[in-house]
Amino acid sequence: MELTFSDVTKSFGDLNVIEYFSTTIRTGEIVALLGPSGCGKSTLLHMLAGLQTPSTGTLTAGGKRIEKPSPERTLVFQEHALYPWLTLAGNVALALEFQNTPKQVALAEAQKWLTKVELAGFEHYYPHQVSGGMRQRCALARAFIARPQVLLLDEPFGALDALTRMTLQSVLKDLIEEERPTVVLVTHDVDEALYLADRVLVFSNRPATVLSEIELGHMPKTHDLSAFADIRRDVLNKLGIDTDTTPAQAEAIGETV
Repeated sequence: MELTFSDVTKSFGDLNVIEYFSTTIRTGEIVALLGPSGCGKSTLLHMLAGLQTPSTGTLTAGGKRIEKPSPERTLVFQEHALYPWLTLAGNVALALEFQNTPKQVALAEAQKWLTKVELAGFEHYYPHQVSGGMRQRCALARAFIARPQVLLLDEPFGALDALTRMTLQSVLKDLIEEERPTVVLVTHDVDEALYLADRVLVFSNRPATVLSEIELGHMPKTHDLSAFADIRRDVLNKLGIDTDTTPAQAEAIGETV
């Protein structure tokens, strides 16, 4: 499903967050929004989800103006947002139950998706009984089970340790390749953006404007990002990070921007 922003602005009272943002996100494209904290990236995502409305301008999904949430557009937050009183299977199945799928059918489908995210055997565990990474795997299964046309990701791995984050990036990449939704990812992690996205939009400080637009669709995607060294350095420079550092320092910076 194609997404379009046309001269979108957003203000909260006297606080101007986004200034005249326009872009088209092609059907099946993966676009990462990268920039400083508070620059408006999540606001753009929440407008796509239908949770907020622009002050001026328009947003469309599949040619239709976005005015409210829709099951066609699924939002995944940094916090897993699982219901603590439901099992992992119950949480995943709930996405289908909301669409009036019979409970037993939904639970059977949930089992399949928990297997896809390597949680087979944990169906009857509750969120508090599993690790943060496992809870986020469950959140991904819940997001994908209804097969949304648009997947909106708001720093989904920001609260996880580096190793777990890389593992779940690979899981997410495989699910996206299988299901082919249009994806918009908000992240502070430069390496995550380069690994997952076809295109990266680098934003300025608030009010958000696009500093750089980087096409990556033709480049191979592995966690060995040596081929992206020049692009990574350019992105960090645009974000105001001094790249005249040692490789170890640059790697640490990339995980925290």
